[in-house]
Parts: sequence; C-alpha cells; structure tokens
Amino acid sequence: MSTIQPSRFLRNALALDAAACAGTGLLLSLAAGTLAGPLGFPEGFLRGAGLILLPCAAALAWFASRESLPKLTVFAVIGINLLWIADSIVILVANWFVPTGLGIGFVLAQATAVAIVTELEIIGLKRSQTRLPARLA
Repeated sequence: MSTIQPSRFLRNALALDAAACAGTGLLLSLAAGTLAGPLGFPEGFLRGAGLILLPCAAALAWFASRESLPKLTVFAVIGINLLWIADSIVILVANWFVPTGLGIGFVLAQATAVAIVTELEIIGLKRSQTRLPARLA
C-alpha cells in the first residue's frame, strides 16, 4: 500500500475539514430543534446529519496529526467530500423536503465550503511526498 508524507498544506486542510465538521456537527446536533423551522428541514434530519459529522471530525483530526498516511485514506476523504457535495445538491432538487430560502442558502453555503476544503486537500495531496514501502526502499 502506498503511503504519503502529508505536506504541511495537506495537514492544515485536513485540520480545517475537521474543524468545519466539528462545528457544523455540533451546531446541527445541538440546535436541530431551533434550526428546523427557519431552515425548513425536519429536526431528525438535521440532528442525524450533525451526528454523522462528529466522528468524521475526529477521524479527520487524527489524520491531520499523522506523519504518514495511506494515500487511499486521502482519496477516501476527498471522495466522501465529493459525495457530500452531490448529496447536498440532490437534497435541494429531489423535493424530499421543502427548505426555506434560508435553508437553501445554508445547504449551498456548506456545500461550497466543502468544495473549497476538498480543493485544498487535493492541492495538499499533490504537494505531499509518496513514501515507498520499507521492503522497496
């Protein structure tokens, strides 16, 4: 398995992703009842989304602290972020919910933030050095 020595840029991008997941996760899980009406999404949906983000934040923070990572791990983070962006768009166009204007803006803003963080992670991955397995080095 190919590993990388994450560049400082990648580690910072992963840490930013972790902080954003933690902040959004805490907001959605703790304030779901308050946000449901103004956003136009069910309380359970918001709380569930928030609770999904909290372990993601912990994993991303751990990844950001590592001196080496499997390259596949970074690809998985990028892929999951791209899936989150796609799901955000689907939520708005599939008519599963009736979000308010504020809810639409919230979904678009967080999807845009995820897209920016994902681009930063891609740049960071390109700046990272691949490490050969010990038996090949």
